[in-house]
Amino acid sequence: MPSAGVKPEAGWLRPALALVGALTALRLAALVSGRTDLFVDEAQYWLWGQNLDFGYYSKPPLIGWVIRAFTEVLGAAPWAVRAPGPLFHAATALILGALGARIGGARAGFWAAALYISAPFVAVGSALISTDTILAPFFAGALYFAWRTGEDRRAAHALAAGACAGAAFLAKYAAIYLIPGLALAALLAPGLRPGWRNAALMALAFAAVISPNVLWNLTHQLTTVEHTMDNVGWLRSGAGLKFGSMAEFFGAQFAVFGPVSFAALLWAVARPGAGARRWLAPFAAIPVGVVTVQALLNKAYANWAVTGYFAGAVLVALMLPPLWRRVALGLNLIVALALPALLLLAPWPEAGGKPLLKRYLGRAELSTRILALARAEGVPVYATDRDILADLFYTGRDSGVTIYAPRPEARARNYYEQTYPLPEGFAGRVLWVRNAPLDCGAGAVPPAGMLAPSGAWAGKGITPYLVEGGCIDATD
Repeated sequence: MPSAGVKPEAGWLRPALALVGALTALRLAALVSGRTDLFVDEAQYWLWGQNLDFGYYSKPPLIGWVIRAFTEVLGAAPWAVRAPGPLFHAATALILGALGARIGGARAGFWAAALYISAPFVAVGSALISTDTILAPFFAGALYFAWRTGEDRRAAHALAAGACAGAAFLAKYAAIYLIPGLALAALLAPGLRPGWRNAALMALAFAAVISPNVLWNLTHQLTTVEHTMDNVGWLRSGAGLKFGSMAEFFGAQFAVFGPVSFAALLWAVARPGAGARRWLAPFAAIPVGVVTVQALLNKAYANWAVTGYFAGAVLVALMLPPLWRRVALGLNLIVALALPALLLLAPWPEAGGKPLLKRYLGRAELSTRILALARAEGVPVYATDRDILADLFYTGRDSGVTIYAPRPEARARNYYEQTYPLPEGFAGRVLWVRNAPLDCGAGAVPPAGMLAPSGAWAGKGITPYLVEGGCIDATD
């Protein structure tokens, strides 16, 4: 561990920049040339960016702000919406490289950056836009400045750590793992404690940055908090012991972080040693441990523990021997290079007669056909399916067609119900898009056209019906 004021060993940045730059350029090129549509969440995040606010239905606001900034400059094509992905992960890799170099020298700095930028979850996060990606550089920055605060106890570093943690929280509430991580790190590595004054400065900066979103939630019935509790599941419906779910989640982490990297991380957390590794271990162990318990009690998606892999990349770089670092990087690069190729080749390859990336195909095509029917009839579109609504708003951004979601019965089920509900007493004609036959009380309503959906919607029976608004109230 370097003493206070000691500069990190030089020499890591140039090779790290070469690797990070090459992968980032490849990923950006694949986005620009790719053939995939925005997924439902990506289209929703784009819409948030069109309606700037301090909070949204299901997530804090930073992703909407970032997408708005990028699309103002680059336009609204899918690649422009996703462009922050490769760039934010590149920045994260270099921040982690700087942390690794400060802790363990040039070799650790390069390998922290290399193992991060090549990790499978980073490859996926560079092919789409998600809140994990927007969180990443700020979470890494919080770790870097927290370490610097422990080194030199400078107030500026404490304020920077708190501000970065706050920005990470504005991207995704999973940034909250930083708080128990810092507390446990202070217990395990007393030589790196920031001191009470600096801890207070961190907390002050964190609170100042997150305050707009906290106030937004307090004035919007804690909407985002309520949705987060819905995702946890057992807080609403009770807990069970689902060992299969836990095993599935835990096993998936070998694919998320990389097989060698995750195995090495488990070993490093179990035997953290002293000093830097003891300080880093809580930031890796807490998210993985908490989400593993969540998977046992209810369910957990594979990406829910990725906040553990920022410190994890540095920890693995510090403890893996040279040969295994190269093996880990080689295995990671297989995915890192294959994924951009899939974006370029879609809809090939296929599995079971269906495109491997089918969830990212056919969405814009369906919306275009629905919007054309609505324009021809001079009517708005009504849909209850969140996936359909998401792409209708995105693909129809310049169409002039009005799009409605259902009126919420109690608490809105999604952003579209919250923001774009069908007006009360709507009596005009509307193009109702649904996946089931429709009877308004006088017999089956004939379809208004044939959509012939493909990709994500193939075989789903998505059909448009031209009806009076009263039919919606009578049927729903």
